[in-house]
Amino acid sequence: MKKNVCVYLIFTFVLTYGIVFGLMFTNTPYGSTVCMAAFSLCMLLPALCSLLTRLVCKEGFSRMYLRPRFKGHWRYYLAGLIGPAALIVIGASVYFLLFPHQFDPHMTTLSQMLEAQGMDSSYAGTLLSIQLAVGALAGGIINLPFALGEELGWRGYLLPHLCQSMSASRAILLSGAIWGLWHAPMIAMGHNYGVDYPTAPWGGILAMVIFCIFFGMFLSYLTIQTGSAIPAAIGHGALNAFAAAPSYFAVNGACDPFLGPLPTGAIGGIGIIAVGIWCMVRLRGDERLRCAQKEGKTAILP
Repeated sequence: MKKNVCVYLIFTFVLTYGIVFGLMFTNTPYGSTVCMAAFSLCMLLPALCSLLTRLVCKEGFSRMYLRPRFKGHWRYYLAGLIGPAALIVIGASVYFLLFPHQFDPHMTTLSQMLEAQGMDSSYAGTLLSIQLAVGALAGGIINLPFALGEELGWRGYLLPHLCQSMSASRAILLSGAIWGLWHAPMIAMGHNYGVDYPTAPWGGILAMVIFCIFFGMFLSYLTIQTGSAIPAAIGHGALNAFAAAPSYFAVNGACDPFLGPLPTGAIGGIGIIAVGIWCMVRLRGDERLRCAQKEGKTAILP
C-alpha cells in the first residue's frame, strides 16, 4: 500500500476515532445533540483529510473528482438520486413478505408520535407520503454537503489511489471494508444497530463492514463510470435520507438490526446486495478497466 494511502488513513482514523472516543469517555449519550453534531463533523473528515494528505504528500489538487461530468452521464446521477430509495423499498418488501406479522399498514408508531406532539394522527399517512417523496426524490441533494464530506475521501481519494496498485475489484472491496471499519466506534455507541444484542459491539461492526462493502460497490460503480465523486455523494445522501423509512411500517417500530426491514439488515439490504454484485460483474467485464490496469493507470474513468 502506497505511502500516501497510509498517511490518509492515519489522518482519517485518528481524527475520527479521537472524536468518537472522546464522546465515550465523557459519557455523552448516543442520540444527544452533542453526539449527533460530532457525528456530522466526522462525516466531513474523510474529505478534509484527503486535502491534508495531498498537501503533506505534495500531490497537488488536480484530480479531486469534484467535477460534475454530467454530460453523457445523467443516468448515473439518476441512479444515485433514486436508486437507494428503490433498493430500500425492495429490501423492506422482501422482509415484510417473509415476516408479514411484523408489517403494520396503519403506521401505528408514527400515529403515536404525532399524538404525543399534539397533532392529529389522521394525517399520519399524508405526512409520511410527503416525507417519503421528499426523501426519495430530493434526499440525495439535501444531504449532499455532508455526503460529499465522505465521498470525496472514500471514492474521490482512497479508491483511485488503491486502483493504482491493485485491480479495480480488489480496490472496491478493500475501500468498502475500510469505510465500514471507520464506522466502528460509532457502531459501538449504538449507531445503526443499537447496543442491546448478544454480540455487541463486534457483531454490529462486522455487519456494518459487510453493508459498506456492498453499498460501496454501487457507489464505486457510479464514481468509476463518471470520473466524479458527486454521483456517489448523491447516492450516499439519498440512502441516509430514506434509510429509516421501513421502520414506520414495522409493528411498534421494531426492527431486527441484522435482518431488517432497514437496509443495514441482511434481508432489508437484499436489493443493495444484489445491485452491488451486479455492479461488480459489470466492472469486471469492462475492457476499459483492464486496459487501464495493464498500463498501470488509475482505473477511475473517464
